[in-house]
Amino acid sequence: MHATTQPASAPLPHDVPAGVDPNEIGRLLVRCPDQPGIVAAVSRFLFECGANIVASDQYTTDPDGGVFLLRAVIHLPDLMSERDSLEQGFQEEVASQFEMSWHLAPAVEQKRVALMVSRYDHCALDLLWRAQRGQIPMNIGVVISNHSDLADPVRGFGVPYVHIPVTADTKAEAEEHQLELLRGNFDLVVLARYMQILSGSFLEQVGCPVINIHHSFLPAFAGANPYARAKDRGVKLIGATAHYATVDLDEGPIIEQDTIRATHSDTASDLERRGADVERTVLARAVDWHCNDRIARLDKSTVVF
Repeated sequence: MHATTQPASAPLPHDVPAGVDPNEIGRLLVRCPDQPGIVAAVSRFLFECGANIVASDQYTTDPDGGVFLLRAVIHLPDLMSERDSLEQGFQEEVASQFEMSWHLAPAVEQKRVALMVSRYDHCALDLLWRAQRGQIPMNIGVVISNHSDLADPVRGFGVPYVHIPVTADTKAEAEEHQLELLRGNFDLVVLARYMQILSGSFLEQVGCPVINIHHSFLPAFAGANPYARAKDRGVKLIGATAHYATVDLDEGPIIEQDTIRATHSDTASDLERRGADVERTVLARAVDWHCNDRIARLDKSTVVF
């Protein structure tokens, strides 16, 4: 199922050279066992199809039996009309030979994104604003929350807000309701400070990647009031980590991290405010990279091209 096409009035997508029709630009992501001849085979196929490689990045985890990763930006005048035949040909002539998993995405396609949020609004509203401004190529189709607090500000962006309460007794029922909304309808789910632990069953059934954001302290302060306890311990760094969600809580492949300095004069409220700043910027970068097809996932980590 393909993502939605970017409106004509939106800013130019990333990777589009000046003066080039965005409909003619595609991104090819490849993953396969490393061996000689991969780049030559990909390049030859694209050349024979009339495509020009305008940018290319590659990485191998080990040249002797490692995993090879490639991201190429291609220019092909008939990309949109020839996409299906191009994909079929690539699978038959190249991908099958090298045991590739791969993906071709036209640059004009926006990812269909769903947000999940609880009461903290800074990450969700920031992503809604960036989507509205065309800063991230995504179409946010729904915001799901276990609280009703953010209904009005979210609906102000013209995005549906679905309130699904969650309690210990109704968690399974609530997740099934969420899955009914999400399954098959979205390319990405973003946990924009959703303060519920998703079950392994949910992650297996949702059918698309899930990106999560959380604060990062050293030492770690799990649970309630982390900023008050960080103040008590004299924390000098506040950070945030964006990662793909997996069944192992907060241990999924890391996409992006950042930190800001704190001092003895910062109050717990200061720390929380500055923590919110770094959380939203880290999450925005992670979502932006995902929506621009810049992330290649390894088993427990990522490569960001």
